[in-house]
Amino acid sequence: MDFPSLRVFLSVAEHRSVTRAAEALGRVGSSVTTRIQQLEEDLGVLLFNRDGKQMTLTREGRLFLSYAKRMAALADEARHSLSASGRPATLRVGTMESTAASRLPHILPRFATVAPHISLRLTMGATRDLARAVLAEELDCALIALPIGKHAAAWLADVDFCQLELAPLWSEEVLIILPPDHPPVRHAADITVGTLAALEAGCTYRRMAEDWLCRLPPFMTIEMSSYHAVVASVLAGGAVGVIPASILSQLQVSGVQTVVAGSAQTSFLARKNAGSSELDTFRTALLSAGGAGP
Repeated sequence: MDFPSLRVFLSVAEHRSVTRAAEALGRVGSSVTTRIQQLEEDLGVLLFNRDGKQMTLTREGRLFLSYAKRMAALADEARHSLSASGRPATLRVGTMESTAASRLPHILPRFATVAPHISLRLTMGATRDLARAVLAEELDCALIALPIGKHAAAWLADVDFCQLELAPLWSEEVLIILPPDHPPVRHAADITVGTLAALEAGCTYRRMAEDWLCRLPPFMTIEMSSYHAVVASVLAGGAVGVIPASILSQLQVSGVQTVVAGSAQTSFLARKNAGSSELDTFRTALLSAGGAGP
C-alpha cells in the first residue's frame, strides 16, 4: 500500500467511476484499474462493488475510506510544511501501521511547525522488523510496541538491545475482538472459533494475542495486511482478531465484542550514541507530545 494507490482509491470512491477518476487524476483507465486491484490484493478484501461502469464501496471499502483520507491528509500536510524551507534534512523513521494512523497525525503537524527544515521519511512495519532495521542502520529511529511488564531483550531475543536505547511514549490496551454473535468471553477458554486474524509475524500485538490464546491448541493465525482486513474477517464470523484500542476507536466498528489481552507500551527506539540534531529534535517532539492521540 502506497500513497499513490490511496489517492487513486479516494478518487474512484469520490467519482464512483474508473473513467471519471482517471480523467480527474490525469491517468489512463487501465492504470487506475490496476492500482485498485493491487490495493485490494494487498488488503485482502474487495473495496468496490462492480456494477457495470458504476463503482460503489463495499462494507470493507467504507471502513477503509476514513483511514485512507487520514493518511492522504497527513502526507499532504507534511509535504506542505516541509516544502517552504528549501531542501530539508531527512530523518528515516520507522513506525507501526497503528501508530501512523492514530498518533502521528496529531504529532507531525506540530513537529513540522517547530522543525520545518527536517523531512521525515516514514517506513511502516512490524516491531521486530523495525528494531532490526534500526540496528542495521537502515532507519535512524523507530516507534515500536512492547508488552508492559516484559523486558525488551527477552521479548525480542533476536535483537541486540545492548546497542539500542528506548524511551517510553504512551501505552494502551491490546484487544481481542469477537464476532457480534459470539457467546460472552471472560477467559481464553471461552473462545469458540479456532482462527486468529492478525498482522504480519513480528507484530507485538499479534504475539500478545497468540500468547493469550496459547491454551487453545490447535489455534491457527491467518495473516492480514491491514486492520481493516482484520475487522472484516471478524465481522464475517470466522475469526477473532487482535487490534490496539486506539485503532478500534478510530474505525468506530459497531457490534463486535472485545476482551483485553494485555497492555503494550509504544517507545522511541534509536541506536545508542547515534545522536544528531535532527534525531534529538524528533525525540524531544515525541516525548513532549506524550499521549497525543486517541
